[in-house]
Amino acid sequence: MLVLCSAHARGMARTGGPAVAGEARRIASGLWGGDHVRMMVSDMGARLEYDCAVGTIDQPIVVDAGGRFAAKGSYTPERGGPSRDGSTAVARARYTGRVGGDTMTLTVTLETSKERVGMFTLKRGDDVLLTKCR
Repeated sequence: MLVLCSAHARGMARTGGPAVAGEARRIASGLWGGDHVRMMVSDMGARLEYDCAVGTIDQPIVVDAGGRFAAKGSYTPERGGPSRDGSTAVARARYTGRVGGDTMTLTVTLETSKERVGMFTLKRGDDVLLTKCR
């Protein structure tokens, strides 16, 4: 079952009901987790936590009829040891992927360098243990 949210069926989608065909559909709010990544989705976007980084998706995650999405956000690497204010560079990132049932594939790419940060598979409702490098 694909858990989505549309502008008119927001409440129904959160209970697992179908979204109306042809409408913009958003991924329902909640936790998604996978190896090395944890994502908390909200109506406004998402917050991501990786083993050694954090990120945001700065807009609602809207999927097309095939479950595909593309959204912009940020990616901030972390490192072990103490850090100084302003010493960590925030990079603009592009988040692309596909949602099918309770599974999401996610690719994170830095916008400026086109460097692929990673490809991840996440499951809805999975809370994962991250190995932080702090």
